[in-house]
Amino acid sequence: MKQFDLADILAFEQRYRTTFMNSISGFKSLQMVATANKNGISNLAVFSSIFHVGANPPYIGMVFRPDGAEHETLANILESGVYTLNNVRTDFYEAAHQTSARYPAGESEFKHCGFTEEYIADYIAPFVKESNIKLGLALKEVIPVNINNTKIVIGQVQHILLDEELVSEDGYIDLAKAQSTTVAGLDAYYQTALLGRLKYAKADNIKS
Repeated sequence: MKQFDLADILAFEQRYRTTFMNSISGFKSLQMVATANKNGISNLAVFSSIFHVGANPPYIGMVFRPDGAEHETLANILESGVYTLNNVRTDFYEAAHQTSARYPAGESEFKHCGFTEEYIADYIAPFVKESNIKLGLALKEVIPVNINNTKIVIGQVQHILLDEELVSEDGYIDLAKAQSTTVAGLDAYYQTALLGRLKYAKADNIKS
């Protein structure tokens, strides 16, 4: 097994290092983030830097890079205070990937990539009609990360739209049944499959 030290990692070619470090941490949550500006022009971008923060109240976090094409997404969130997260299904993951392209500001990725805007009453941010798990969030906090100039955006879940058949009796959301995809690195997409659900771990239920 080869050992890499920090000096080795920093010596990697830039694109190689980016791919290497983005994939080594494992599979990540994959969502399309949809926003709209004050003129009602929508924006759609695929993100893989999304994580659970809390359930009561329900908070979800997301990391924004300092030099990415996500600036329009962040600008819209700061302006409107709301945004949506929409799962990426296996039947349209290629179109979802295309939303990461650098389209001119003011041109909606919904139109360019073949997705349909879906709205609910009194909520400016669009949902993705083709998704079957959709969250509407309100901006609660932006945390600057000074070590690399990224920003962590924390949102509170305000609305949930999903197929009821995906929810089990105990509240578990079956992502495999939803055909949600996951991602490793920046461009490697995977299907999900349930291995099994285990009991709450206690010290006295370890198998010998």
